[in-house]
Amino acid sequence: MAEQQIPIQTIHLFPVLDQMLVSLLRSLSPEDWQRPTTAKLWTVKDVAAHLLDGNMRAISVLHNYEPSSDSRINNYTDLVNYLNELNATWVNAMKRVSPRLITDLLESTGKLYIDYLHTLDPFAVAKYPVAWAGETTSLNWFHIAREYTEKWHHNQQIRDAMGDDCLLKQELFYPCAHTFMQALPYHYAHVDAPEGSIISITITNLSKSKWALGKVASGWRFLAFSEEEATTEITISPDIAWRIFTKAIPPAQAYLSAEITGNTRLAKAFFSTVAVMA
Repeated sequence: MAEQQIPIQTIHLFPVLDQMLVSLLRSLSPEDWQRPTTAKLWTVKDVAAHLLDGNMRAISVLHNYEPSSDSRINNYTDLVNYLNELNATWVNAMKRVSPRLITDLLESTGKLYIDYLHTLDPFAVAKYPVAWAGETTSLNWFHIAREYTEKWHHNQQIRDAMGDDCLLKQELFYPCAHTFMQALPYHYAHVDAPEGSIISITITNLSKSKWALGKVASGWRFLAFSEEEATTEITISPDIAWRIFTKAIPPAQAYLSAEITGNTRLAKAFFSTVAVMA
């Protein structure tokens, strides 16, 4: 029997991101740690602390630890509010911790976190579904890819604050972008269009960076590329792409930054697609 292929391979990239992050953080001045980021009220230090939180929570799951919670989560909004509260509590507590200690902890827990990911069967059901893709049940390979987008985009927020775009290269950004794109069928579910409509999306400066979203009888689905002409074509830069999916740019501004041809009405929903819990 042929081995099942993982649709989006990301697990090999976690050590690369971690090594790059630790190296960068060790080079920062005290002033750099206080630079603002696209994460609203968070500084570089706050984002680094949030990344540490992600490591610690995942390792705690490996230890079969489940913290008690009085929060009632009945819908997506409840879940986002709950996560925002958790994140804020951690980041505020970490304000009393030194940047050096945060960096040391990121280095040590990062290895344990990656070890945890390797224990997961890629095709088993994940503990947490990828809610921003509209899933109530997800497989671990998608959960791991989602975790990669979390790591990548918080790393990018720090890099962006420093004026560094090295994470936008093919090896690191394409798997992230491909995972982000999985939000589109769910996000477009309520966009009305004739069956056979095709939305083509291209991110410049990346190979294999073209996606086709098509309207079929059952809804919107990704299509294999053919000679059929797209109803709508959207072309964006990598720098705009990551900001769209992480809610780091107003949809109207992103729309004006793109090249759009064909039916512009069908393009509009793309610019409000969010592939993070926000």
